[in-house]
Amino acid sequence: MYMEEKNLSPEIEINETSNIDGEENGNFSDKSRIIIVTGMSGGGKTQACRFLEDLGYFCVDNLPPVFIPKFVELCSHSSGQVNRVVFVVDTRSREFFDDLIHVLDEMDKNNRDYEMLFMDASDNAIIRRYKETRRRHPMAPSSRISDGVTKERARLESVRSKSTYIIDTSDLAKSELREKLNRLFGNPEGDIMNISVLSFGFKFGMPLDADMVLDVRFLPNPFYIENLRHKSGTVPEVSAYIEEKPVTQDFLKRLDSLVDFLVPQYVKEGKSQFVIAVGCTGGMHRSVFVAKHIFDLLAKKGYAVRLEHRDLMKNDVWEHLQPES
Repeated sequence: MYMEEKNLSPEIEINETSNIDGEENGNFSDKSRIIIVTGMSGGGKTQACRFLEDLGYFCVDNLPPVFIPKFVELCSHSSGQVNRVVFVVDTRSREFFDDLIHVLDEMDKNNRDYEMLFMDASDNAIIRRYKETRRRHPMAPSSRISDGVTKERARLESVRSKSTYIIDTSDLAKSELREKLNRLFGNPEGDIMNISVLSFGFKFGMPLDADMVLDVRFLPNPFYIENLRHKSGTVPEVSAYIEEKPVTQDFLKRLDSLVDFLVPQYVKEGKSQFVIAVGCTGGMHRSVFVAKHIFDLLAKKGYAVRLEHRDLMKNDVWEHLQPES
């Protein structure tokens, strides 16, 4: 049981009778998880599914409940390729939705472990969201939204009682929901954010997917040193020339402190990817040196990080070393 998570948040309710003990579950590996996401229309199921997908789950939306056991069986024979699965099941399934309780009972009987996440919100919040999107409620396509909310809440009562977790999103920001899902369903082994450190040349254009851009064109430029001009920032002599300058040393100290502060904050925020782009004029000397410095710093701290020199070979390079990745 996940009893220690009782104090996670007042917006998360934990059901003590749910099947999450981690006993034998067929041929699934020890790291497998089956999560069934259900709840009120407008309660945040779609957003939850997107965040769970970012956490590495294989998500199946609007699957008729009767097909869940068969899909689970297929996953158990996937040689570990698909062992973290999310099924989004709700009243969009119409008459098929009523099979969900029977399917859950059958899974309990066959000792198939699963967790059920119920996404909820107040009636006022749901009605407001439907008004904003101008969509029809699935339980009341031809009448008032409030009628549909009332019908759906009554229909979901038995499902809600079997849920492992209940999250009320009435006053929850997207970032807060992501954080809660990360704590409940994220990787227990550590940070899940993948970091890419990219060097580039401004004359070739800025990378469109960068989360943070550093302009290092103020650093001393080896281009104006004849015997360094055609050597890249991966060559020790070029690195030494840039690094020995007082302005570089001062900058790197400040940069290290900034990276040490920022990266854990983005991990806490629940980002799955973070791109740090370092630019100089041509993407050959200074940006390459600084990107390598950041890569080494993050790798030493154990982050999942890769290094790419996007524009290095677009220059007239005569001597360079292979970048690390």
